[in-house]
Amino acid sequence: MKAGTKYCAIYTRKSTDERLEMEFNTLDAQRESCLAYITSQKAEGWTAVKKSYDDGGFSGGSMERLALAELIEDIKRGKVHTVVVYKIDRLTRSLMTFRG
Repeated sequence: MKAGTKYCAIYTRKSTDERLEMEFNTLDAQRESCLAYITSQKAEGWTAVKKSYDDGGFSGGSMERLALAELIEDIKRGKVHTVVVYKIDRLTRSLMTFRG
């Protein structure tokens, strides 16, 4: 890991698995938007991690999501400094989830 670099993970989620088989789907669109934002912050040392954290077909009302669990573990391991989401409701439906 390069000193001064802020490793950014992109987290995407869609409540249903409808249309996820398409060549370019909503998870891809979310990822592109987030990547553009991270790129705009390059002068601040932001860089996107290569790993994808995508939860297609999972409700935002539950924290029981495979990619989210992986993301949390990577944060704990110091592999991720910043999480970028298209909209906050892609991460959770209730910010109270992150208390404490």
